[in-house]
Amino acid sequence: MIALDTNLLIYAHRAATAEHRAAQRAIEEACGASGGCGIAATSVSEFWAIVTHPAAAGRPSTIAEASGFLRALVDDGGLQVWTPSMGFGERLWQLAADLGVTGVRIFDLQIALTAFENGAREIWTHDRAFISLPGLRLQDPLAT
Repeated sequence: MIALDTNLLIYAHRAATAEHRAAQRAIEEACGASGGCGIAATSVSEFWAIVTHPAAAGRPSTIAEASGFLRALVDDGGLQVWTPSMGFGERLWQLAADLGVTGVRIFDLQIALTAFENGAREIWTHDRAFISLPGLRLQDPLAT
């Protein structure tokens, strides 16, 4: 199963970004993969916060645009939205301590751990500094 990072959703949603078409293709490929794909609920929050922010590049997405984009990925693309399970917080902080994660990279770890615990074995991201989690292979589908 493939996990998608927030940045791919943002690029696929934002037609003005240079990565737009490549991100759309990557998401279509991931959704069509034999094991399927998903995103952490945290990524839904990040996506929403970025694309609807009043200072968003170009213009902010409307609530209907952001919601419609996500709804289409779930309903038409088969994208799963994953939530953490019971005891997640303790596992997260223990793993953060074990891996020496500091600062905002905790959010990447939260996404990665949620994905891993929901069956993902790889995460697709365009973030070169995305946290590496044992058992979860990183892949940049936009790399040329």
